[in-house]
Amino acid sequence: MTLHRAGALAKLLFAIAAAFILMDVLQIIDIAEAAGGAFAVDTADVNEIGSCKVESWLQAASNTDFAAVVNPACVVDVSRPVEFSTQVTSARSIGAWSTSLAPKAKTNLVPTSIGAFGFAAELGASVDAVTGENTSVFAYVPATYRFSETMRLDLSGGWLWDRTVDRHYFTYGAAMDIKLNENISWTGEVFGQAGTSDDTHVVQPRFQTGLRYRPIETFSLDVIYGRNITGENANWITVGTTIRFPPK
Repeated sequence: MTLHRAGALAKLLFAIAAAFILMDVLQIIDIAEAAGGAFAVDTADVNEIGSCKVESWLQAASNTDFAAVVNPACVVDVSRPVEFSTQVTSARSIGAWSTSLAPKAKTNLVPTSIGAFGFAAELGASVDAVTGENTSVFAYVPATYRFSETMRLDLSGGWLWDRTVDRHYFTYGAAMDIKLNENISWTGEVFGQAGTSDDTHVVQPRFQTGLRYRPIETFSLDVIYGRNITGENANWITVGTTIRFPPK
């Protein structure tokens, strides 16, 4: 990464963090939580209008690939609650650095509840932050089935248009989330994309499993092991945090 690109990225991350800190919403309340963070399979839940969060994580792979990610999000009222987020990723793949922006919108269609499925809809895109090129467009439907207050199943199905190779993929995911005690939960997930690719690893299943430690409602820490999570056939270790800002 050049010094110019690194400096620009640092300024962007600082501006995003400062904007959220200035919101002065550090009170603690109970918020419906999606798996989120570095986990790939989302839930059908959307938080309360006015709530915000900043997810961030670092990922390192056995093949020396690396990623640093920050993902600020807020829920606003657009005739219905909609979560708007923009994931900023600086990554090294096969020795080359890149920076991307991925804005996304999510809304709940059917509320989640114990013993029934809830559904949501998500739409987003990815843009190369240096060239401005639109590299992908995606849409998917998360579904959540709650067995109890401490166990849920998350499913996902959707569509991805990889514009860098002009190919369309069916995307899928399944995750189990279990709350082990008041502060620790476990998540295991399988996800991927089905279609045609010159690299077979791109269309092979991907896997992650990890623990989330949440000592207070407004903060959590994730430690995750993953395999082939970007379609590169490598092992990954991820450490991430989430800071939550309840509505005023």
